[in-house]
Amino acid sequence: MSAIAPHSAAPRQSLLPSEEKREKLRRTRKFRDGLSRYGVGTGGLGVIFALALIFMYLFYETFPLLKPVTAEVVGSYSVAGDEVPSPTLHLTVDRFEEVGGRFSESGVITFFDARTGRILSRQQVPMPEGATVTSFGRSESRKSLFAYGFSDGSIMPVKVDYQLTYPEGRRVITPQLSFPLGESPLNLGGDETARQFAAIEIVDGRGGYVVAAGTAEGDIAMALFSTSTSMLTGTVEIRRQDFNLPNLGAPVRRLLVNESLRDLFAIDTSGVLHHFDIVDRNNPRLVGKVDLIDASGATVTAAEFLVGSRSLIVGGSDGSVSQWILVRDEASNAQNLTKIRSFRPHAAAITFIEPEHSRKGFLVGDASGTVGVHYATSSVTLKFIDVADAPINRMAVSPINRLALVESTAGDALMMLAIDNPHPQTSMSGLWGKVWYEGRDAPAYIWQSSSADDAFESKLSLVPLSIGTLKAALFAMLLATPLAIMGAIYAAYFMSAPMRKIVKPSIELMEALPTVILGFLAGIWLAPYIENNLPILVIGAVLIPTGILAWGYLWSRLPAAFRNSVSAGWEAAILIPVVLLLGWVSVSLSPWAEVTFFNGSMRQWLTDIGIPYDQRNALIVGLAMGFAVIPTIFSIAEDAVFNVPRHLTQGSLALGATPWQTVMGVVLLTASPGIFSAVMIGFGRAVGETMIVLMASGNSPIVDFSIFQGMRTLAANIAVELPETAVGSTHFRVLFLSALVLLAFTFVLNTAAEVVRQRLRKRYASL
Repeated sequence: MSAIAPHSAAPRQSLLPSEEKREKLRRTRKFRDGLSRYGVGTGGLGVIFALALIFMYLFYETFPLLKPVTAEVVGSYSVAGDEVPSPTLHLTVDRFEEVGGRFSESGVITFFDARTGRILSRQQVPMPEGATVTSFGRSESRKSLFAYGFSDGSIMPVKVDYQLTYPEGRRVITPQLSFPLGESPLNLGGDETARQFAAIEIVDGRGGYVVAAGTAEGDIAMALFSTSTSMLTGTVEIRRQDFNLPNLGAPVRRLLVNESLRDLFAIDTSGVLHHFDIVDRNNPRLVGKVDLIDASGATVTAAEFLVGSRSLIVGGSDGSVSQWILVRDEASNAQNLTKIRSFRPHAAAITFIEPEHSRKGFLVGDASGTVGVHYATSSVTLKFIDVADAPINRMAVSPINRLALVESTAGDALMMLAIDNPHPQTSMSGLWGKVWYEGRDAPAYIWQSSSADDAFESKLSLVPLSIGTLKAALFAMLLATPLAIMGAIYAAYFMSAPMRKIVKPSIELMEALPTVILGFLAGIWLAPYIENNLPILVIGAVLIPTGILAWGYLWSRLPAAFRNSVSAGWEAAILIPVVLLLGWVSVSLSPWAEVTFFNGSMRQWLTDIGIPYDQRNALIVGLAMGFAVIPTIFSIAEDAVFNVPRHLTQGSLALGATPWQTVMGVVLLTASPGIFSAVMIGFGRAVGETMIVLMASGNSPIVDFSIFQGMRTLAANIAVELPETAVGSTHFRVLFLSALVLLAFTFVLNTAAEVVRQRLRKRYASL
């Protein structure tokens, strides 16, 4: 035995690598292990870092929405007065914040450097000889249109234009006066009513110029002026039409006419507003009277239209500030002035209201020398700032809302107020709450970011977009989840291996289809086809499942010899012609069902019973996007079911369980973490889908879960509007905020899904 051992051990030692090679293999293996460990770790950290960068960038773009408003007095100066000192009637600032204007009671308009007060020019408004200025009125600030009322009862409309020239490449702004209704003062109501007017209003409206004036006796004179220019001679022809308005019965304090030239609001000295419908020029009609101030003993001290003249801002002697709009009464079909919101009250009586030129914001001055910055749409008071020790007399805000000139009753010094208020619309209530917008009958969630109207009130509620996102994902998952999971279970557990090798790659190949093609087909072909054949949905939903169950029952009753002729796992192939036949029958029965049960048009039948139908709706999105999500859910769920250990299923079968009992009691429980992950990943895919929703949903930002109504999702809205918005604008940043909301929503959803998956995995790991 001792002689044989060395002889047999020698060949075994010769089969082992040398020590040097073994050491080299150990170093190689150690290097690969370290590379894998640190490579995977670095990759994971890289993903987290990339996700953090995305969050940081989106937050960087949306952070300016959170910045508080700042306003501070940055200087003051005195503007040299007229030869005879005269009170200020009005202040203006041009859009470049370079030229200011002071309208005095003497009829002189002084233009000065808005930063230093240096006099640039003085221009005299034409006045009747011996007359004095007794009243003053203005149109919206963006129109630069004004009217002087004189002691002889005449009125002089004036327009200020800022002419731009660039001598030697330097911008020069030259203020000029123009007279849209002629250079001679005009009289309202005829010579017999030529008297001193206590209030004047001038409007450049859609049908021409309206000039209205009221007296201390309660009389109102008003005329509509339309102009036309001859193409041959260049002369301007002015046509006039007078209105006949009844006496108010109280002194007129303020007159306002909206831009549509349909309504006149006359406020008397007691604070009561008289609303006249002036559509019929020959017979203006008193619609009603409204008490604008709720507090007992308080009166109206200031009232101005916001830009667009759809909202009236009212200030009271009690410091209250409120917004009023015309709201249609469904019962009488009449529009009544309605108070829709109040703002934080001032500590003293309101003395002046200055609306912004292009937004729904406004400045309010009070008797304590405080200026308040308010914004109507978001219903917020943004800032209070103490400007003077005396009541605010006049204010002017620039068209770009960054500089305001403020004058108090203490003297002729003008104070410069620097304002940083770029995004006043984006309060929490404006983005996520119901807002009562102009022209609406009630508060609502609305997304409408742009319009052709310069005075448009932007509506930036994220609620319709968020609900639309969930709605689209919900209907897509209702279709995709049961089909994908059941298909995955059958393919992984019941289907034969050769058939599975064909079916699984085919379904996974569906994921390679561009979603833009699916959206195109859904919007161009599927939507009109479903609209014209709506009964298919009802018939198919009933006939196809019933037919499949009937075929399964019939198959179980066939002779065993016939059933055994089909190899195990190939039964699904026999079901294919059955499904095709049932689909063909559903399509064939659709016209007959539409005529028999829906009076020839199922769409009209739905409309008649109060269910509106849009051609591109949630149903179309659900079908198209469900088709796109099925491969994702199927692939992950099928792998989870297929990877269930065989000893578990074989043990269950050996103990007498049927294949279906094994699936329900063993396979589904073991594979539940993977199936749950598949559903959550599919849901995340549906939430972030863009092109299908963009092309097949109709892009209607409405709050409605009807399957026959459209929607607009966060992703589709970003794709549509981001290329067209101005960089840095409120709209631009709200779109980034919606992207942040979408990313945060999917992140939270996926995190919660991972927590649930880990718990399921831990719970069923013992199997």
